[in-house]
Amino acid sequence: MRYPVPDLPAGERHVETLEIERSRFICWLCHAPDNAAFEALLHEARLAYPDASHHCSAFIAGAPGEQVAIGFSDDGEPGGTAGRPMFQALEGSGLGQAGAVVTRYFGGTKLGTGGLVRAYTQAVLKALDALPRRPFTERRAVAIQVDFSNEAEARRWLAEHDVPVAAADYDSQGARLRLAWPADDSLSLTALEQRLKGALVRL
Repeated sequence: MRYPVPDLPAGERHVETLEIERSRFICWLCHAPDNAAFEALLHEARLAYPDASHHCSAFIAGAPGEQVAIGFSDDGEPGGTAGRPMFQALEGSGLGQAGAVVTRYFGGTKLGTGGLVRAYTQAVLKALDALPRRPFTERRAVAIQVDFSNEAEARRWLAEHDVPVAAADYDSQGARLRLAWPADDSLSLTALEQRLKGALVRL
């Protein structure tokens, strides 16, 4: 499966700020391939803004449509006014592996439940609009064996088709290449076998 993810290095975040009725909403987005990456973002936001009214959050630590590695929190805002709208904004973007924290500084004017829903949604949408993205392909481990004379040609074919070689081991029979193969099987090893004129062993 191939889908877009935030194009951010581990530990970095994309930040946008929105002001509504003197309340300030600071949205942090991160690449969250797992729950730990999202929790690190939330912890960092709390440390950066310890005096803020709320640190509301949402994440999808997997592919778009993920139903297990997801979560959202209103962090003291009225139920359903912050975390869920934030999650819906993430979900609607088509992104996977994304986490969001919106830190709110109360400006003295109550926004009401509808106003809060709109504000938290807009904060995430504003950040998403400027977020750098990159394509991500889910992968599974595949191992192949090639003789020494075919290793270079095999590596060329793999590079042409964006298949990383995770590791290589050598013995008297040749090279054992461990590959990060597309999990959706959009590529076929048969094509590589044809390129090598049958000189390939699947492991």
